[in-house]
Amino acid sequence: MIRKTFSIAVLFALLVVRPAGAGSVPSDAAAITAAVNGFHDALRRGDSKAALNLLAPDAVILESGSAQTREEYAREHLAEDIAFVKAVPGTRSMLSIKQEGNVAWTTATTQSAGTSNGREVNSAGVELMVLTKTKAGWRIRAIHWSSHRSV
Repeated sequence: MIRKTFSIAVLFALLVVRPAGAGSVPSDAAAITAAVNGFHDALRRGDSKAALNLLAPDAVILESGSAQTREEYAREHLAEDIAFVKAVPGTRSMLSIKQEGNVAWTTATTQSAGTSNGREVNSAGVELMVLTKTKAGWRIRAIHWSSHRSV
């Protein structure tokens, strides 16, 4: 019984535990960062075509308790995001990037303060993006934004 338990524990460790530092620097970190930053830069420039080009055809955008497809986002919310980014100065922390093969996910925190549509904004937020590597480069498959009023 002890030998069987020990064998299962060793097998589990070999399958799950990685050496320290393994995967700590994603091999495509520069390209992943370029895709995420390219999306944000496109919003700041008001370039909806460039922003949409970085979203995969089946991308989903999660924000404020709702989910939108790429097409819904383009039609219903992209212009609002562009207007918001232009009106309210914000900062984003350095990206934390994790990569497993052709899939990567990034996280960052945000701070925004200013006026949008006549109302004061002072918020802290988090962003999660999931990307996949395609023949055209890294594309965003999912975005999740969450924020709350800063105190």
